[in-house]
Amino acid sequence: SNGKTIIKEWLYQLLYHQVNVLRSPRSFNSQIGVPLSVWELNETHELGVFEAGISTTAEMAHLEAVIQPTIGIFGNIGQAHQAGFRDMRQKVLEKLKLFNNCQTLIYCKDYGLIEEAVQSQLQEGFFDNDDLTLYSWSKQGNADLEIGSVHQDQGITHIKGFWKEEQQEIAIPFTDPASIENAIHCWLTLLVMGYEGAMIQEGMEALSPVRMRMEMKNGVNGCTLINDSYNSDLLSIDNALDFLNQQSQHSKRTVILSDILQAGMSEKELYHEVARVLESKAIDRLIGIGPAINRNHEFFNTNEFFNSTEDFLNGYGPNDFQNEAILIKGARKFHFEDISKLLQQKAHQTLLEINLEAMIHNLNVYRSYLKPGTKVMVMVKAFAYGSGSYEIANILQFHKADYLAVAYADEGIHLREAGIQLPIMVMNPEEESFERIVAYKLEPEVYSIRQLEQFAKATASTQANEIPVHIKLDTGMHRLGFTEDELPALLSTLEKASQIKIKSAFSHLVASDEPQEDDFTQKQIDAFERMVDTLQNYLEEDFLKHILNTGGIVRHSKAQYDMVRLGLGIYGIDTTSHVAAPLRTVSTLKTTVAQLKHLKPGDTVGYGRAGKITKTTTIATLSIGYADGY
Repeated sequence: SNGKTIIKEWLYQLLYHQVNVLRSPRSFNSQIGVPLSVWELNETHELGVFEAGISTTAEMAHLEAVIQPTIGIFGNIGQAHQAGFRDMRQKVLEKLKLFNNCQTLIYCKDYGLIEEAVQSQLQEGFFDNDDLTLYSWSKQGNADLEIGSVHQDQGITHIKGFWKEEQQEIAIPFTDPASIENAIHCWLTLLVMGYEGAMIQEGMEALSPVRMRMEMKNGVNGCTLINDSYNSDLLSIDNALDFLNQQSQHSKRTVILSDILQAGMSEKELYHEVARVLESKAIDRLIGIGPAINRNHEFFNTNEFFNSTEDFLNGYGPNDFQNEAILIKGARKFHFEDISKLLQQKAHQTLLEINLEAMIHNLNVYRSYLKPGTKVMVMVKAFAYGSGSYEIANILQFHKADYLAVAYADEGIHLREAGIQLPIMVMNPEEESFERIVAYKLEPEVYSIRQLEQFAKATASTQANEIPVHIKLDTGMHRLGFTEDELPALLSTLEKASQIKIKSAFSHLVASDEPQEDDFTQKQIDAFERMVDTLQNYLEEDFLKHILNTGGIVRHSKAQYDMVRLGLGIYGIDTTSHVAAPLRTVSTLKTTVAQLKHLKPGDTVGYGRAGKITKTTTIATLSIGYADGY
């Protein structure tokens, strides 16, 4: 269902002043994320708020056994992960398994499919708890919380409803339909839990937008900035520190941390635990902001403490930070966004935003189609198609990709110098880069006898042995690669270069995503198998075989061999109908409107008067293009 993370985070915002709440961080709702979140529960917590998400059948029962919820909220139903289900009703029924043993189930009756499924399953004895109590809300009446009116005024939405025959009212600082629906779910939940209308109303007015993920930006003076400045509790701190420690391009790691607004532990116990966590994560520098952390400074090996964000801003400037990874982690009342603005590299009005969580989601989508043991090579050439090569490579390394591929040696060297240890194939190794390829433990693609002879000559005097290369075979693309009749010459040349070892043999499919070319694709696969058999029969050691690109991973699964190459698919682009639905958008290009013009018929726009206006028109000029000089 949509809105799970928003509802969870808003319930936390509404309740953390009342009880000691543990909630799962960000969108930790998977088969791995849920157990990691629940694991953090201890005897001090009075309430746990967890979200659960599934992508196919047979998953929710496992999550139900881990969470064992007493109160369930069924948000709504959308198209996400629809590929994993026969139809929408099957998805609803699968999601209802989360509430098998609940005491209370909260949902919106206006979603007919959910209402029908809940009532039919209740009548059929689907729920294990015979004492399950249903609470619903509706804009159409006949519900426990009946929504009477919804109206907006200057960015505020006022919602009136009837609960137990009494009129209730809330106001939220949002006007979009999704936020209104999420807020009503939270409203009904708090009413069911017995909270007073005045307390609910006060909390609703203070709701803040939910940052769905940490933001990583370029900072001043060569720093990397990780902005997680909207919440602060022990679990989210631990996860944020793990992300900070992934930034191996910096040897120094700094944390700017606010007071932790968390009940259930004494102040000294809390900050003693925070100090322990920071020490275990090998943090080099801590800057503490807030009266509570300041009072407990003796637990920390630093004297950089401030009572307020304003005090910090008055005492520190951008030049106090040099070439370090900086985590900004604070409760929203401390307005750490002001610190983020101070330390952020000055940005242009035109931005390309990269969603790393979406990228890893896409990686896992393709992994789900692979046979056990099949490796994944991810293409990060052309600086990850403009997405930022190090940041992409670093998160792929953390999520255990098997190989990276770059276009030029310079790209691979840049990754090595930034701490990337994964094997890296260089697709266009130039002769003048051969020595550096060996020095930086990169692995060149070899596609011709002349190139192989040049590489063999350049590496003959090196002390390295078993220098890995990747042999490119031409099975029909006819751009680069050894043809079948060139294999004897290839093997003869390899025999003279004992320092060179074949790491893989591969080829490119011409039209893997085009059904009308499947016969030609099969001919390519057949040719590839003949050619690798020839190589294998001659060579004593085994090597990897790979021919599938993004389009072929699903459509030609029998040819997955030892490894597949994932290119545009990891960025959310796939031209086949098999995997397009589950993929998420990774790159978002944003810019601003520089100026509006109101034109009349006969006016023209641009060079050469190319744009001719035929009717009264308003045009907008965007701040992008021709190196942003328009």
